[in-house]
Amino acid sequence: MLKLAILLLFAAMLISLLAAAGFLVRDGSQSQRLLTSLTWRVSLALVLLVLLVYGFYSGQLPA
Repeated sequence: MLKLAILLLFAAMLISLLAAAGFLVRDGSQSQRLLTSLTWRVSLALVLLVLLVYGFYSGQLPA
């Protein structure tokens, strides 16, 4: 279950990154959508990091 959550978060991060790249190309660097998309990506990365640390600490993810 933890591995599935990690994979889904990673996929969501990639989607957010691709969306930000699309907003950068279409809207330019002053886009509010670009900032929102990158904020989501950073937030997802923090959650992913917490899940990875938890997984290693609890032994659910082998080292």
